[in-house]
Parts: sequence; C-alpha cells; structure tokens
Amino acid sequence: MEWLGQVPEGWEVKRLKFGVDNINQKCLEEAPLTPFVALEHIEPWTGKLMVDESSQSDGQPSCYQSDDVLFCKLRPYLAKVHLAKVNGICTSELLVLRAQHGIFPKYLHRFLLSRDTIDCITASTYGAKMPRANWEFIGNLLLPIPPLPEQRAIAAFLDQQCAQIDSLIEKKQRMLDLLDEKRRAVITQAVTRGLDPTVPMKDSGVEWLGMVPEEWEVNSMQQVCSEFKAGPFGSSLTKEMYSASGYRVYGQEQVIPNDFSIGDYYIDSEKFSELKQYAVCEGDILISCVGTFGKIAIVPHGIEQGIINPRLIRIRVAPGVNPKYLAVFLCSPTAYSQFCYFSRGGTMDIINIGIIKRIQIPLPPLPEQQGIADYLDAQCAAMDRQRKNLEKSIELLREYRASLITHAVTGKIDVRDVAPLQ
Repeated sequence: MEWLGQVPEGWEVKRLKFGVDNINQKCLEEAPLTPFVALEHIEPWTGKLMVDESSQSDGQPSCYQSDDVLFCKLRPYLAKVHLAKVNGICTSELLVLRAQHGIFPKYLHRFLLSRDTIDCITASTYGAKMPRANWEFIGNLLLPIPPLPEQRAIAAFLDQQCAQIDSLIEKKQRMLDLLDEKRRAVITQAVTRGLDPTVPMKDSGVEWLGMVPEEWEVNSMQQVCSEFKAGPFGSSLTKEMYSASGYRVYGQEQVIPNDFSIGDYYIDSEKFSELKQYAVCEGDILISCVGTFGKIAIVPHGIEQGIINPRLIRIRVAPGVNPKYLAVFLCSPTAYSQFCYFSRGGTMDIINIGIIKRIQIPLPPLPEQQGIADYLDAQCAAMDRQRKNLEKSIELLREYRASLITHAVTGKIDVRDVAPLQ
C-alpha cells in the first residue's frame, strides 16, 4: 500500500486475512445479561465504550470473545473500532475480527484505528443509501507485522501515550463545559437581574422568575411584539419552486449557526411577489420552530432580499422594545426552559406562534435593553474566542494521537527503548 511505504527490516507484511479471522457467528439465543455492544456505544478514534455494555440487542447479533476487535462496516462510522475485554454479542453492523497466533490483539486494534487505515477503507465503501465496507477489501489490506515482543511494546507505548493525550482532551472538554455553564449564567443574570447588583428589586409576580429590578416590567411576548408570522406551509412553497437565482429563501441553515451568508435556495421575482408577506427585514427575529427548535437569529443589516421558509417564525417588535435585547433574551436558558415547557408532549420538538406568545419576558427600560445587549455581545464574543482556542487545541491533540498511532504501527518511530520488549 502506498501509504504504508517502507517498514523496518525484520517486520513481516502480509494480507490481513492471513493473520486475522472474520468471525461470522450469529447468536440465535442470547444468554441473560450477556453484554451487548451497538454502534452508539463505541467512541470513534479511541475505541472506548461510552456506556456500559447493556443486555439489550436488536436483530440477529454476532458473538464475540475477549480480545476480538469489533470493526464498524458503515461509513461514516468506520473509526468505531473496539477491542473487547469480555465475551459478548454485538450488532451485525460490526465485523468481529480475531487475531491468529503471532498477532497481538492490542496491536491489531491500533493498526485498524490508524487514520491511514480508516481512510483507505473509507475509499472502498460502496452503496448510495448506507455506504459500507466489506470484508473482502479489508481482508486484502497489507498488515505490517513486527516480531511479537515488538507488537507488545508498540501497544504498551500507544496505551501510555494515548492515555495522556485523552486525559488532556478530557480536561479541555471539561473547560468547554464550564465555559458553556458560565455563558448560560452570564446571560441569565443579565436578562433577569440586570447589570447593576445594587438596584432595588421587586417581586416579578412570576414564580419561576422571582425578583426583578424595580423599574422592570414582566410582559408576555404577545405584549412586546407587533407581528408574528409563520413561514408558508403546504404547497405554497416547495423545493420544485426554487430557482438558481433571485430572492433568497432563509431557513434553519442560516438561523442555527446564525450565519446569513450561507445557503443557495432562491425563488424568482414572480414567486417573491406572491409570498411577499413572508419577507424578512433588518431587525426581524427568526425562530427555528421544527426539530432543532428554539434557535434564534436576528436579521442583520445588508442581507439579500428574501423570505422565510416553513421551518421559521418571524417576529417584529413593538415600539419601546429593542430587537437585539429581545433576541438575546430568547437565546437565554430562561426562555429556552419556557419553550421546552410549553411544547412538551410531542414526539418531535415543535413550537408555534401560540407557544411563542405565552413566553414571559422581563423587560427593562429601553436604554437599559441596549446596554444589556451590548454587554452580552462583548462577553459572549470573548467566550467564543476562548471556545475556538480550546476546540482548536482539542483538534490538534486528536490529530497528534492519530499521527502517533500511524507512525508506531508502521515502524516510522522506534518505541523499543521507550516501552521495553515484553
């Protein structure tokens, strides 16, 4: 294989199928409390089980033994590769690979987890609806085989190094979680208590809200908005009506990431004239109302003319209300909890105009609304920069781990002095 290149002298190279058995043993009757591994249990690129093995199975599961390698056949989940520690059963979407004599199972696991191996198998996948890899291709991959003591040394070296890398990733992930908690706390404090902790407080009259600053009012969304408009429904707007250019059709793809520069759905001028009642203007608040609901975006200055699609609701504020403040509040945990409460009971998260009108909002005087919005803009921008730095750091650590595995299992680095031969 081109990516494998040269291997150290003394290493053997042979096709995977000559050193590994594909165990295709179906379990017709599972024993009570038999561990069961499904795709969702396996963490990609590490092979760790994200939950304890359960006793629930679906379809006709496959049997596996301790030290078997479970390899996912489906793209994009090929990097879900688990080394079993106990006997059990698994979903039929996992290949059960058993190392033969002379192949150390932990070494085989690391080889199958290397990025170059995964990339090579990914390129072989077939099928439009659910692309998958097959054993015929995987079995013909070339497997570099060091002497058994060196396989053990490589596995021990990677266990140690990957554990340190994973520990760093876990700490940085925890920092991301804490940053999210801080963001929610800062927003909640600002939109329910204001920026001045010394102002006199009063009872809001709303049990879940408690005390609010004395000069604030508590109103429903129906009272603070002048217009609510749900996107066109039914046959009013279908994808067959879209054109290559013209007037933009805005939807969840812009609102969820809060990025109005993306997307390529358009309607022509005739259709726009027919659907002009759904047009968007600067300062409009758009709410995702189906599936990933409660995502909010405010229409920025200078966007292309266009309309909302059926998955959005458009809101326009009444005089005395700053749209930027209202959008900030609607993004807060305080508003989100109300969305969840009022929309409960369905199999899919859906909100409508009736639900939105019931949302209670603590409303400061107009100048204070602008001050809170500006303050939260600055605070959230700083936290977003921190988040990007942490996410980049995690990405680099994962890339380093993948590179380390590939270099170790192909002999590009010599670990014998680091991890003594066993």
